[in-house]
Amino acid sequence: MTEKKRRNPKQARAQATVDAILEAAFQILEAEGLAKLTTSRIAERAGVSIGTLYQYFRDREEILTAMGQRQSDDMREKITSIVLAADGTASVRTIVRALMQGIQGSAETRMVLSDALFRNAGEGVVGRQHLTFLNSISGRSELDFVLGKESAFILTHAVIYLLRAAAAEPDLKLDPDALEDELVALMESYIGNLAARAEIGRLTPR
Repeated sequence: MTEKKRRNPKQARAQATVDAILEAAFQILEAEGLAKLTTSRIAERAGVSIGTLYQYFRDREEILTAMGQRQSDDMREKITSIVLAADGTASVRTIVRALMQGIQGSAETRMVLSDALFRNAGEGVVGRQHLTFLNSISGRSELDFVLGKESAFILTHAVIYLLRAAAAEPDLKLDPDALEDELVALMESYIGNLAARAEIGRLTPR
């Protein structure tokens, strides 16, 4: 089925159908894992025909990508709400904890959805998380200097990719609390180093 023929869920009923399909897929993924996730089982759980499912999604991969996109969007909204509630001064720990806990689902489910989104949406996904994380720390007093694009890249991508690596290596049995402490220490230390270097730059005659 071509993209032109596939429905765009603009109407309330169509959106409800899409929501039911994504929720059914999430339930199966959580309870039984990726191996048991098939379009026929998703359609059955959602209470729609397989033909209806294919009107909105080409295959299982497209469903996973849509779920991953929702997960990413929900995370950005969660971080934004945290920052707004704190008048722009949310701590690095608060943001790191939000990223670690995610929105819903097990670590395995979040990893599956994240992988699908990366495969199909590219690095733009991290770029959007990059901007959200950067905005969340922009009000901190330590950051009374202009971040270069390289230092901003390190600040935002380090947390995201380290958390992806941790989720991909469950056999390491990393302690979540200890990992949170280490990530916060990493970010706080780097921010402190950036501030110190900026101060040296201001005091050094040119």
